Amino acid sequence: MTISLSTPNLEPNMSHGSVGLKVAQMSKEQQKIEGDIALKLIEAALPETPPAPVGNAGHIISTKA
Repeated sequence: MTISLSTPNLEPNMSHGSVGLKVAQMSKEQQKIEGDIALKLIEAALPETPPAPVGNAGHIISTKA
């Protein structure tokens, strides 16, 4: 009994670019995931916005000396 590895099925896929297309799709998905992670890190590092002043305190500044 002989066992032979038939590789003709890979040749048409590689010549038609379906393997390259799949790699490109996976790469795009990976880049999107990494971009989302980077945005989350940037947002987490941003300082919190200070609360807005209440009333007129601090809004009127006298510039006369």
